Amino acid sequence: MRAPRKRFGQHFLEDQGIVEQMMAAIRPRPSDRFIEIGPGLGALTLPLLQRLEHLHVIEIDRDIVEDLRQRHPANRLSIHEGDALKFDFAAAGRDLRVVGNLPYNISTAILFHLTDHASAVQDAHFMLQREVVDRMWANPGTAAYGRLSVMLQYRWSIESLFDVPPSAFRPAPKVWSSVVRMIPYGTLPHVASDEALFADVVMLAFGQRRKTLRNTLKGKMAVSDFERLQIDPVARGETLGVADFVRIVNLIAAGRS
Repeated sequence: MRAPRKRFGQHFLEDQGIVEQMMAAIRPRPSDRFIEIGPGLGALTLPLLQRLEHLHVIEIDRDIVEDLRQRHPANRLSIHEGDALKFDFAAAGRDLRVVGNLPYNISTAILFHLTDHASAVQDAHFMLQREVVDRMWANPGTAAYGRLSVMLQYRWSIESLFDVPPSAFRPAPKVWSSVVRMIPYGTLPHVASDEALFADVVMLAFGQRRKTLRNTLKGKMAVSDFERLQIDPVARGETLGVADFVRIVNLIAAGRS
């Protein structure tokens, strides 16, 4: 039996009940264009192939890649060997449906990378560490709310679907997992005029959580700017929603122009 590799953060899903729950949540249609990140031993790959005309997978482990090539014909399974963090999702087509049991050690980085290509995605379903999912859909003012929450909620509608116990994996991780659904907004609810500036402001606001906005955004915002937006300058970043950050960014961008 294939041994998981620690350097890739591999925890292989083995609970068929959880697999069926995921298939029920995803509802693959034969003609859907699916990309699976990290197929591993095929817990999701095999049921997806049973439901799809064709499946794309991204895998960095050479042994797994070779095994997949031997077991599945190229007309059913396209294998993209390499790092998912370097994969160009936008070049893979439109209306992509992305799925995966993501390695804990790079899950946040993958989420940010996929967000850069959100316009090419129809939806995404991931199994992640439950703590990460809690951060993804957290509300302002809660302990889990932070930079990840704001950056993802700007671009995606996010829904936590169900929890998964450690016993569902080999080896069993020390934490629970959750399955999350992400759907990119067709029209953004709140539009930042400068998205690079938006990312910069959000990073500054959460860089030192104990500091007030007046301190974290010093050099970008004057006290009078906060008053104009009716935002308390002694508030902290975790108290602001996505719309508030967008208003801050648009004011700064307008001042620059």
